[in-house]
Amino acid sequence: MSPELISILVLVVVFVIATTRSVNMGALAFAAAFGVGGLVAGLDADGIFAGFPGDLFVVLVGVTYLFAIARANGTTDWLVHAAVRLVRGRVALIPWVMFALTGALTAIGAVSPAAVAIVAPIALSFAARYGISPLLMGAMVVHGAQAGGFSPISIYGSIVNGIVERENLPGNEVVLFLSSLAANLVIAGVVFVVCGGMKLRGHIAAGSRAAGAARVGAAAPRSAGLRTHPTPATTPSTESTNLTPPRIATLTSLLALVVAVLVFDLDAGLTAITLAVILSTTWPEDSRKAVGEIAWPTVLLICGVLTYVGVLDEMGTITWAGEGVGNIGVPLLAAVLLCYIGALVSAFASSVGIMGALIPLAVPFLERGEIGAVGMVAALAVSATVVDVSPFSTNGALVLAAAPDVDRERFFRQLMVYGGIVVAVVPAAAWLVMVVPGWG
Repeated sequence: MSPELISILVLVVVFVIATTRSVNMGALAFAAAFGVGGLVAGLDADGIFAGFPGDLFVVLVGVTYLFAIARANGTTDWLVHAAVRLVRGRVALIPWVMFALTGALTAIGAVSPAAVAIVAPIALSFAARYGISPLLMGAMVVHGAQAGGFSPISIYGSIVNGIVERENLPGNEVVLFLSSLAANLVIAGVVFVVCGGMKLRGHIAAGSRAAGAARVGAAAPRSAGLRTHPTPATTPSTESTNLTPPRIATLTSLLALVVAVLVFDLDAGLTAITLAVILSTTWPEDSRKAVGEIAWPTVLLICGVLTYVGVLDEMGTITWAGEGVGNIGVPLLAAVLLCYIGALVSAFASSVGIMGALIPLAVPFLERGEIGAVGMVAALAVSATVVDVSPFSTNGALVLAAAPDVDRERFFRQLMVYGGIVVAVVPAAAWLVMVVPGWG
């Protein structure tokens, strides 16, 4: 049995044990990385740790630390009330506002995880307060980020278009952008309906100017913040709507995080943890418990799994699988398999990195003209990024870590199941719509 096949089978065993024995998958993955990396691949400790996602570790810790402080001093409550006022209390519009906001951020140049890190904690705080499914809200944030992620001036768009140009392939920046926008918009619409978004229509958030003016026919979510019959508006408490000095400082810190990431291209994790430390030093009473609220089990889970994926990359398992598909003599079959490999691997690893590896593998049969290059690149881009809602990807991990007041194990399983459905369905759909017609 080849080392590459052994490494894949061990990954399957890790999933099975974590699912059936309720052991943290990250801890299992670290053990698997040590065993497979040392015994099968002959890697030393440096080789095994080469895949440890240090940047993601800092992002997860920094962002959840900063927003734990924001929750403690009431800043997230203030932001939620501001969002309610923005849409005049119409709760069903909030997920779409978050979708549009993250899409706008990535379209103008924000890295997708940075946009999700900024928006997800606010969006999920709103979901917790008003009884909206965290899966719905998290998916809307991630798919919004990917909807704008391939604009001609975006990070993803610039990288993929650069790869296409380097490989001397025909390209179309507008088609690439619109393909991702349309795919994520359709998926968001489906998720909105399936996860109960339609039941939110007519719900008016308590405390909004419109509260008490609408009749609501659907059953109320669990939160007491929604009115299900005409009653006088309940004004939010002064404590939740006043801007106190700690809240002003926290809002300033959140704005500074946005500016630092979008304008000065600073690391989101390092910036967030620095701002959190400043707030903690100034108002220690509000942040005393914040470190304990960092999503440490999620950090262990994500870092462990990605370290094992790094071992797979070091020993050539990913390249081995991609080359095996690329050598298939039927171009359309090879194309759909490459889309599936892109989706599956990207659920655990860098989306851009996977596209950078798979697009060159497609070059031999694209050069023969049997498959349109524009459609193939668009299908690979969509397949490799829509799966970022997986809890093992950076965006999915940020959503999982940012959700307050949830059963985190249950939410993790929901994200994993949803990510699995996306991996199973979207590559085939993208292939059918973008590759089979022969675009480009």
